[in-house]
Amino acid sequence: MAYNADNTQLSDKSKVVAGLLQIFLGGFGIGRFYTGHVGIGVAQLLTCGGLGVWALIDGIIFLVSDTRTDAQGRKLRA
Repeated sequence: MAYNADNTQLSDKSKVVAGLLQIFLGGFGIGRFYTGHVGIGVAQLLTCGGLGVWALIDGIIFLVSDTRTDAQGRKLRA
C-alpha cells in the first residue's frame, strides 16, 4: 500500500481514471462505481447522471480536486 507525505494511506484507484470515466460514462455512474461509491452510482444511473450535468461536474471535480476519496476513505492517487 502506498502512503502520502503526511503518512496517510492512498487508494489503489486513480482520480484521473475516475474523472474520465465520470465524464464519458457518468450517465451510468461508472466513475462512482469505480471508486466504490455504489449508492451515488445507482443514483446517477437512475437519473442518467442528472441528465448529464451532475456527471460532467462530478468528473471535472474528480480531475481537479485533491480531496476525493474511495469508499474506504482513502485519497485517490494522482
